[in-house]
Amino acid sequence: VPPVIRVYPETQAQEPGVSASLKCHAEGIPNPRITWLKNGIDIMPKLSKQLSLLANGSELHISSVRYEDTGAYTCIAKNEVGVDEDISSLFIEDSARKTLANILWREEGLSVGNMFYVFSDDGITVLQPNECEIRRRIRPEERIFTSYEEMCPKVEGEDTQSCLWASAVNIRDKYIYVTQPKQNRVIIIDIQTQKAIQSLDVDPLPTKLHYDKSHDQVWVLSWGDMRQSSPTLQVIPEASTGEDLHVIHTPFERVDDFFIPPTNLIINHVRFGFIFNQSEQAVHKIDLETVTHIKTINLKAYSCTPQAMAYTHLGGYYFVQCRRKRSAPLQLIIDSVTDSVIGPNGNMSGTPHVSPDGRYLVSADEGSGRIKVQALTVRGEIKLIYDLETNIHVSDLTFQPSFTEGNQYYIYATSHLQTDVLFVELSTGIMNVLKNLKDPVASKDWPWSSYNRIMKDSGLFGQYLVTPAKDSLFVINGRQNTLRCEVSGIRRGNTVVWVGEV
Repeated sequence: VPPVIRVYPETQAQEPGVSASLKCHAEGIPNPRITWLKNGIDIMPKLSKQLSLLANGSELHISSVRYEDTGAYTCIAKNEVGVDEDISSLFIEDSARKTLANILWREEGLSVGNMFYVFSDDGITVLQPNECEIRRRIRPEERIFTSYEEMCPKVEGEDTQSCLWASAVNIRDKYIYVTQPKQNRVIIIDIQTQKAIQSLDVDPLPTKLHYDKSHDQVWVLSWGDMRQSSPTLQVIPEASTGEDLHVIHTPFERVDDFFIPPTNLIINHVRFGFIFNQSEQAVHKIDLETVTHIKTINLKAYSCTPQAMAYTHLGGYYFVQCRRKRSAPLQLIIDSVTDSVIGPNGNMSGTPHVSPDGRYLVSADEGSGRIKVQALTVRGEIKLIYDLETNIHVSDLTFQPSFTEGNQYYIYATSHLQTDVLFVELSTGIMNVLKNLKDPVASKDWPWSSYNRIMKDSGLFGQYLVTPAKDSLFVINGRQNTLRCEVSGIRRGNTVVWVGEV
């Protein structure tokens, strides 16, 4: 696969004397090599104390910028099959001169971008992680723009007005869709104005959303009631237009959960998704474009009731976590080309998570606390690289790009019960702990999923992660693997969306 790259930021304006970073993320098979040009000239010979390349060239760092550093910096990524390039522009100017660059930089949405939106009992908190600064609080009594209803209506018999959320998704950095399970609706937040602009009625108890970027549609799983006795799956098409929104009922019944593979730089179009039905030993493949059932992949031979899935484009494998009545849990591998079950994934068990570049499979076994990591080669071979014994029964985990090595990741994992957060360097298995991040939201207070303590990263170029405790929120600096701050006064903030660069 030829390289595909993204640079960040596309434009920046800095004052003389401060430091500036230009980042370039490249993916391809095999891994691409990165070089930089300034105004068309190779900068390699110019590397000095002031100019340095970090993380295998994927970050160009200028320690103290001068006027002559203004320019167009081209990142070029090359491998055996192709090349890709993109430009990151840097303008150096004193603060008195509000030039075009400065205006452009502001207009690119930096005023509202690069924030975490945290949905909690107290409403919505917009948090700028670098300064740990709350930029805006949207209170429960604020009104929805189009209907003039209160965002979180007061419940009879309760003295304080509070919100209840379950799931939220970012729609192309334009909108956030978030479910209010007890109100049977999805609220739409406009990112530019940071206001709730619309609500959309859906089937009772909407608990899970997924944004299918390839078709610009939001999938909504509703339970019907707390016993999940009449679940339904609905679709909101043309989600990013924000106009004339409507809800389509899908023909699928008794849906327990669904899986739609994520997109990345290499795989930018996803055609198929999967549905698991309640207590059925099969996965149902669906066409996302036509919202129709294509085929059923039977898992009876392995007594496997599917619980979770993951996908890697390396080898084209789906990994299915199984629940089995009479025997130990296991993981199955499905070939995405033929839709046939290849068989068990060794003696793996636990929830499968695939790194954003498809190169690692991390299986977190909640019961035993074990975390097993497998590497996927370009040829599609799957190799166990290590097996970690931890006392953390993982609630959620996410991947943080490394700032010292290109195309490498850390995993950050939270616990259902404990206050510690685990971080592991993926390539080596070196494990560390951030201690005492206070108690998580209790599982009984988070009935919507098994993720009672989420861990949210800040995208391809971000260095911050957030995780909620019962009454506050912790910000972690992923560049230094340290705790950045605690933001208090956020109760049950277990629904979080990152808004920012790719």
